[in-house]
Amino acid sequence: QVQLVESGGGLVQAGGFLRLSCATSDRTFKYYGMAWFRQAPGKEREFVAAINKFGDSTYYKDSVQGRFIISRDNAKNTLYLQMNSLKPEDTAVYFCAAKFAYYSSSYYYMIDEYDYWGQGTQVTVSS
Repeated sequence: QVQLVESGGGLVQAGGFLRLSCATSDRTFKYYGMAWFRQAPGKEREFVAAINKFGDSTYYKDSVQGRFIISRDNAKNTLYLQMNSLKPEDTAVYFCAAKFAYYSSSYYYMIDEYDYWGQGTQVTVSS
C-alpha cells in the first residue's frame, strides 16, 4: 500500500502561482507512473498532468499546457506540480495518483488506471 500525501495548496489570486507536492515514504516510488488529477465542486475528477517513472516523459490536459509543469524527484520520493498563471477555473481539490509501472516507461492519463491516491489538497484561485 503506497501512501501519498499532498501539500502546497492554498488561496491565490488569478495570475499567481502555487507549487504542489506529493510525498511518500515508499522506496518503490521510482517504479510508479504518477499523475495529478483535480475535482471541482459538482464536477467529475479530471486528468491534469502525468509523468512516467523516469521523469522524462510528460503529458498535460490541453487547458494547462504551457502553464503547469509536472516533475518528480525519485531520490526524494516526491512528485511536484508547478502551477503558473492560475485562473479561477483551476479552482479544485488536486489529487496525486500512482500506477505501478515496473515493466513500462509510459505515462498514464486514465483515472481508472491508477492504483493509489492521495487525500487531496485544495487550490482556490480568486478573480
